[in-house]
Amino acid sequence: MGVCSAFLLIIITLIFPPVGVAIVAGCGADLLINICLTVLGYIPGHIHAFYLEYVYYHRREEARAGRMVGERAPGVYSDRVQRGGMGYGTVAQPY
Repeated sequence: MGVCSAFLLIIITLIFPPVGVAIVAGCGADLLINICLTVLGYIPGHIHAFYLEYVYYHRREEARAGRMVGERAPGVYSDRVQRGGMGYGTVAQPY
């Protein structure tokens, strides 16, 4: 994802946080948690969504640089977010 798609994801998350989480994490526990947080309070849903997006993009940049983070991020249940969108054991080659 480039800068334009990241910007679009942020705009989508500002409007409705669960859609941003669904795009990044898929349908799973993180999406259910975000829906509950958004229903309970709009701001907690935003905080959770932006945290997931931060972890996703941070792990993605680490994987592209060839550095895999060993420990799991706290509060993130999606393997896709934990790996930064990369496959199991796959490291993208630097450009």
